[in-house]
Amino acid sequence: MEADLEALYQELSACRLCPRLVAHREEVARKKRAAYRDFPYWGRPVPGFGDPRARVLLFGLAPGAHGSNRTGRPFTGDASGAFLYPLLFQAGLANKPESEPGDDLKLFGVYLTAAVRCAPPGNRPSRAELRTCARWTERELALLPEVRVYLALGHIAHEALLEHFGLKKAHFPFAHGRLHPLPGGKYLLDSYHVSRQNTQTGRLTKEMFLQVLEEAKRLAGL
Repeated sequence: MEADLEALYQELSACRLCPRLVAHREEVARKKRAAYRDFPYWGRPVPGFGDPRARVLLFGLAPGAHGSNRTGRPFTGDASGAFLYPLLFQAGLANKPESEPGDDLKLFGVYLTAAVRCAPPGNRPSRAELRTCARWTERELALLPEVRVYLALGHIAHEALLEHFGLKKAHFPFAHGRLHPLPGGKYLLDSYHVSRQNTQTGRLTKEMFLQVLEEAKRLAGL
């Protein structure tokens, strides 16, 4: 299973199917942000990260231009990760409360990935780019057979998972904390995205997200 995921990561990292995303991710990696001018940038599609035997999948939108696009790990290097990883640790789902490139971070029963694997301009992938990247979602999720709870971070991630499962959007409306039973005894659980826009405005608090994580753990039997 791990070898299959690694092989998928190698193939994914060479993907150039979306010209707009390729141009943007590489331009960001070339120009860099002033605070990171001495750091190398990943500048490629970002693979998933976590426990290959995960029972909970956290499914985000896309890499941050100066976060995952810089570090090569989901939710790492920006405000989203600074919010997420301490709560994963608090919930007993990680061995440490922060994520840094090349560290010894391990996740327990959890896997992180996203609907789009390249940083999009304005953090807004197009419908065509979402459809193109769905092929990677299909292949990656097929290699995670023990997942029981799909935790969608935000409305776009929620809809991407519905499309993955072939479910009608009108029957599964998005709302923070809403739980949707899926075929086969699985679940889709919704949360606001852990973006700076949501966490700094109080739309999503640590207490709110921790409650969702605990619900995901309960449903997954973790």
